[in-house]
Amino acid sequence: MTDDMQLIERTLNTIRFLSVDAVQKANSGHPGLPMGAAAAAYTLWTRHYRHAPGNPAWCNRDRFVLSAGHGSMLLYVLLHLTGYDLSLDDLKQFRQWGSRTPGHPEYGVTPGVEMTTGPLGQGISSAVGIAIAEAYLAARFNKDEYPVVDHHTYVLAGDGDMMEGVTAEACSLAGHLGLGKLIVLYDDNGISLAGSAGLSMSEDMKARFEACGWQVLTVDDGNNVDAIDTALTAAREEKGKPSLLRIRTVIGFGAPSKANTFGAHGAPLGQEEVAAAKKKAGWPEDEAFFIPEDVRDHMRETLSKGKEWETAWNNMFSRYRTAYPDDAAEFERIIRGDLPASWKEVLPVYDADHKGISTRKVSEAVLQQLAPVLGELIGGTADLNPSTLAWLKGCGDFQDPARRPADIQGAVGGEWCHAGRNIHFGVREHAMAAIANGMALHGGTRPFIGTFFTFSDYMRPSMRLAALMGLPVIYVFSHDSIGVGEDGPTHQPIEQLMSLRMMPNLTVIRPADANEAVAAWRIALTCKKDPVALVFTRQNVPVIDRRVCGAVDGVEKGGYVLWEAKPGVEPDVILIGTGSETALAMEAGRRMAEEGTTVRVVSLPSWELFDAQPETYRHAVLPPAVRARVAVEAGMTVGWEHYVGRDGAVIGMNRFGASAPANELFEKFGITVEAVMAAANDARGRC
Repeated sequence: MTDDMQLIERTLNTIRFLSVDAVQKANSGHPGLPMGAAAAAYTLWTRHYRHAPGNPAWCNRDRFVLSAGHGSMLLYVLLHLTGYDLSLDDLKQFRQWGSRTPGHPEYGVTPGVEMTTGPLGQGISSAVGIAIAEAYLAARFNKDEYPVVDHHTYVLAGDGDMMEGVTAEACSLAGHLGLGKLIVLYDDNGISLAGSAGLSMSEDMKARFEACGWQVLTVDDGNNVDAIDTALTAAREEKGKPSLLRIRTVIGFGAPSKANTFGAHGAPLGQEEVAAAKKKAGWPEDEAFFIPEDVRDHMRETLSKGKEWETAWNNMFSRYRTAYPDDAAEFERIIRGDLPASWKEVLPVYDADHKGISTRKVSEAVLQQLAPVLGELIGGTADLNPSTLAWLKGCGDFQDPARRPADIQGAVGGEWCHAGRNIHFGVREHAMAAIANGMALHGGTRPFIGTFFTFSDYMRPSMRLAALMGLPVIYVFSHDSIGVGEDGPTHQPIEQLMSLRMMPNLTVIRPADANEAVAAWRIALTCKKDPVALVFTRQNVPVIDRRVCGAVDGVEKGGYVLWEAKPGVEPDVILIGTGSETALAMEAGRRMAEEGTTVRVVSLPSWELFDAQPETYRHAVLPPAVRARVAVEAGMTVGWEHYVGRDGAVIGMNRFGASAPANELFEKFGITVEAVMAAANDARGRC
């Protein structure tokens, strides 16, 4: 064995046993993947992966996503060995309170971790979004001799990732879009947590991915560094297709009794097995967290390489800035996440109109006005842009330019290439949400995605990760209630609104009219951290007359006094509305005022924004002394006690809807002006 081969073998054992020792010390974790996939990860990180450990935020770095997040120690070891700000002591604190090495990788906690993974299928699916962002920005900004955006997205995925449905959705779209810089290393060990993968999976993975338009390469020996290197080189040379490297590995490689068994997947090996594995490998048995000096020096070469790569890019970008100053300035702006100074000036303003307009239609108008001034705005819907109206007119279709058929329906017009800004996700809600996460993670884009509100259920796992990571994804939900009408209960959201309000870090806004809808978009775009869900109506709602009602700026505080019978006088009763039902509260308030009741109507489009206001403001809108309160919202009533208290009442829905015209549904389900007035009078009587 040559000296180089010996160094590689020592490095592989360092990766394996640092992982094993950390799991053993924590008495918790997954040693099998790091032991089996060490060679694949090593080959990628030392021979192909272009990154800068000294500057993890370098915008043109390659991205590495550990989709099989349970193997987190593999990633932590690689980060430590290549010179990221992650110490050996950090490795020793694996899975402990407050550590930088949590059980699954967490974005924002550990330098070099590109996204939070662990829920299987999420990493590989979000990586499709990272690759989309790279392709879009490259098509938009690159010039001859100036490849300012030119990097690959690498994924390490396992059998569990391949089983998840979101993976099938996302990878189907990735092949269709021709994302040639997406490369997935499939740790094909044939073992899952509960046993052999063959208990539940027997499809031909090569045929499956080839049918989706991928290049598939097979490496039969997952410990053969040169074979893996050759496969990675071939993957990088394929420009028109994403690549899947099917690397056959042995889970728990080197563990005498547990290798190639599900016992190596999700539990420490045990002291005896660890000692036996080290003895078999000729590794120091009594020294945990051992790193040979030549291994450390070898892996730390990445630090200097990273500086060279980053410096070369910076020099190239300086020349680009001279040659294309406007493009350079725009690129720097969107990478910082800033908005242009005058973007708010294009937003529409609506005059009072009793007939009104649907808030989904207002959302469409906002998008069309924003499109020319916000080039980073890119997104689409799950085959519903004619209904949700979430699209960008004339901004082209994000598509593989080599794939366009002679005659195709539904294209929005403009370019058909990776510079297009309308993404046709198809009927793939879950993948759409995961892909949007990847686009936001990449930076330089502001992704928006849309569907019917009831289908947010298909998106929840990825929405939860967006909230967990603090990603500024914008969800455009239309058809927000039983106002959907004839499509019936399958398409009428009931529990979704309250459910999403319970998700930490997610801001939900359900605007009452056209101008509140414009304000909602303004809030969403200024939110650099955390996702925002915009919930819009299918049916028309009156445009509120702001000459006699509260200023629409109150939406930014989540809730505000919309109208009151006697300004400055403490009300007898407070009526609270959101969305289309705010109009019911307004009409009920006016009728009660005519009968002599002092009424205040409050618009409360966003609970999260309102609850974040100072107590003095919240009490000014909802005085604690006024206990007679009624909320009206065409959704679940549970949770409204937070605002109406024990003495108040809620007009809403605690059952599924039905198929009928919208107006008839509101009447049949008792969401009416008369019901609001009756509940208000009852509340006054109790108080």
